[in-house]
Amino acid sequence: MNKTYGVIGGDRRQAELARLLRLDGSTVYTYGLGRWKATEEVPLDQAVSADIIILPLPLCKGDGVLNCEEGAVPTIELFRRLRPRQRILAGQVRPAQQREAEACGLRLEDYFLREELTVANAAATAEGAIQTAMEQLDRTLLGMNCLVLGFGRIGKLLCQRLHGLGAQVTATARKPEDLAWIRAYGYQALETGSLNGQLSAFEAVFNTVPSPVLDSALTAQLPEDCLCIDLASVRGIEPAARAVWARSLPGRLSPRTAAAAIQDAVHSILLEE
Repeated sequence: MNKTYGVIGGDRRQAELARLLRLDGSTVYTYGLGRWKATEEVPLDQAVSADIIILPLPLCKGDGVLNCEEGAVPTIELFRRLRPRQRILAGQVRPAQQREAEACGLRLEDYFLREELTVANAAATAEGAIQTAMEQLDRTLLGMNCLVLGFGRIGKLLCQRLHGLGAQVTATARKPEDLAWIRAYGYQALETGSLNGQLSAFEAVFNTVPSPVLDSALTAQLPEDCLCIDLASVRGIEPAARAVWARSLPGRLSPRTAAAAIQDAVHSILLEE
């Protein structure tokens, strides 16, 4: 018998995910997609009756509040409506929500822990960062002196794309091995904690680190017209003259690609058990 899916909350990614699941022939109930809904939504009580519940990425948009277009839905209230035998999947699950689910006798699985999904998300984020920069700049990236803060998944892919467009790329990291890899790729390397006095030449700065990196004293050292694009879920750059906090780029700029990656991750999880 075909399993039913309940896609509850989220943004355009979840709306596209529901569409893809329907194209596969599955019965899909949606709730809380707001302006992104493609078909008529069902009441929450019907959505939570599905065999497989897919919650958003990220799960929460506030402390204990579901990332949902349908008003404030406390996660604990949602969990109380679900059943232990259901498969319940969500993205970027916080420890508090994991504890809430366990207290309700539920098994809450985080699909964003899948490496194939985080890599796909990083690629979409890097591409979205380039698009955002091009929309904000009045010149090309060719020859531009760019700084990428952090050399994780997103940082690596963003450096590669900026370099491919002819930008002069400098990347920062804290670990000696990451600094060695930055140099091995042909970029300039800076230690993340030693940026004082090193920032005056950069024309664009991209942050991938979800913690404070450039405080007001450091941003004051940037050129006045330097474009700062913060990609992290927590601001890493103090607001500057030309600053964009570009969170959740895959959901906003490439929802079909992001949804396909989530669908692949969900299918892999379901096939493993």
